[in-house]
Amino acid sequence: MSKIEFASIIVTYRCNAKCHMCNTWKFPSKKEEEIGVEVYEKLPFMRTVNVTGGEPFLRDDLEDVINVLRRKTNRLVISSNGFFTDRILSLFRKRKDIGIRISIEGLPKANDELRGIKDGFDRGIRTLIELYHMGVKDIGFGITISDRNAKDMIELYRLSKMMGLEFATAAIHNSYYFHKFDNKFEHPEVAIEELKKLINELLKSQRIKDWFRAYFNYGLINYIKGNPRLLPCEMGHDSFFLDPTGEIFPCNVMEESMGNLKEKSFEKIWNGEKAKEIRQKVKNCSNNCWMIGSVSQQMKKYIWKVLYWIIQHKILNRPIT
Repeated sequence: MSKIEFASIIVTYRCNAKCHMCNTWKFPSKKEEEIGVEVYEKLPFMRTVNVTGGEPFLRDDLEDVINVLRRKTNRLVISSNGFFTDRILSLFRKRKDIGIRISIEGLPKANDELRGIKDGFDRGIRTLIELYHMGVKDIGFGITISDRNAKDMIELYRLSKMMGLEFATAAIHNSYYFHKFDNKFEHPEVAIEELKKLINELLKSQRIKDWFRAYFNYGLINYIKGNPRLLPCEMGHDSFFLDPTGEIFPCNVMEESMGNLKEKSFEKIWNGEKAKEIRQKVKNCSNNCWMIGSVSQQMKKYIWKVLYWIIQHKILNRPIT
């Protein structure tokens, strides 16, 4: 079986937020139908695992799930809206060997409007501050860029620098996972100009990691423009999405299951005919998504392409177009 580089484990579709760019909260999974630790035990070793939702901290047994998944990966990061501060801190007091990314969709006004949670910004920032004070190392926050929050992005990045935290970006997109098919940029030029500002700041950084993040954000510009991906997509080849009921998908856009982990072993699903058929469809997919889960391992695989871009724009000062 090929090595699994990345897995996104969606532990629940239940969510306390009512996000503008996502309708998952309208289609929550049933608590009694969400797979338990005995099913997660069937997973293979995965280099990086992202535990997400919905809102993961709505699961009462999240700690048990994390304990299983942590044994199966080099790095585990939870994606959360950060609202349930006490639950989050309770877990991280016991597990400082995992990471977390909290979604902050703008400064307070924009965040709370886009997330549909009163005092959501305050809760998220408080959670980040407490985690930092606790000594958790792998923490940060991120923004999903849209027309409504693009102008807040550079301030959020500078806030992350002031706080000594990581900063992640994504762009609105459509998928079965979000039950959303009308996300689009009405004024893409605004988001593109803001991303250029972010890229230029990242390229000025002394951290090599930030130069690679600059390339990722350049890929977001490329995606917003509607161009083909800068790097090929190989989701379903070395990575997968697992939904709360046990279905294994290649990604969060292609709604075609390779099989259900409750019914078969992971190896049988991964090496089955259905998986082979889906991988061929991935090769022919024209969605051109650009998300960190489907890009990070490709940046490592095609590192010379990334390095060439960095040389052009950091060392030779070629303008971002």
